[in-house]
Amino acid sequence: MKINRIKHAFSKVKDSGRKAALIPYITVGDPSVNITVPLMHALVNSGADIIELGIPFSDPMADGPIIQRSSERAISRNIGIIDVLNLVEKFRINDNETPVVLMGYENPIECIGQENFVNLAKKSGIDGVLVVDSPPEESVYFSELLKKNNMHQIFLLSPTSTEDRIRYISKIASGYIYYVSLKGVTGSGSLNVNDVNKRLEIIRKYVQIPVGVGFGVKDSETAKKIAVSADAIVIGSRIIELMEQAFNDANDIEKDACAIEAAVNFISTISNELR
Repeated sequence: MKINRIKHAFSKVKDSGRKAALIPYITVGDPSVNITVPLMHALVNSGADIIELGIPFSDPMADGPIIQRSSERAISRNIGIIDVLNLVEKFRINDNETPVVLMGYENPIECIGQENFVNLAKKSGIDGVLVVDSPPEESVYFSELLKKNNMHQIFLLSPTSTEDRIRYISKIASGYIYYVSLKGVTGSGSLNVNDVNKRLEIIRKYVQIPVGVGFGVKDSETAKKIAVSADAIVIGSRIIELMEQAFNDANDIEKDACAIEAAVNFISTISNELR
């Protein structure tokens, strides 16, 4: 049986005495097509425990302007869901341990068919899938397909989730729960750390698997404070923003290298804080 990489990753974090796992999010194919696999390896070497890969989509309703722009750039380079899976397969040539979770929307998966997607995802080395616009009530078949192939469907909880909703999702979730820490889209607003920690206390009354926090973590200070209660810190918008700036400011020869350096410097700082 394929190793449960997500469970293993959280166990390693706990055994090492670190406060929380670090989960960076990047959009596949941004800021360039060739950067994705080297960037994934660089993030792992800088302290990433799990990597979330964004599947480019034309209408990313949960994402703020930074990730929207990254999707638009990737789509302009004709990056689709098959390209995403092919790049993960390339990543697996040299890294068969780091968990990879795909984050995206239902439409691209439906376009190639759920069964076909699951088969290709298994072949590529995917460990989990988070489909933002697929509620659990409509995900029973897809979730079972993933489970049969030793992959997790990651579900979301939010500040407006009732205790009944938390209880319901706790019965079907696997891998980890993604707690959306603020009302709004990715990268918007500022977190109230006390509110997040209070909500995590409620969630833990029902949820037995790890809980990651994302959508508003922009710096090491916030990450460190949230790590007191969370099992993982998810960071996306700030990484993409830093890479975007570095890529645009660099000359043509150094664009990819500068973008990777910007991501690595930021993730290394967060990783050090979480230690």
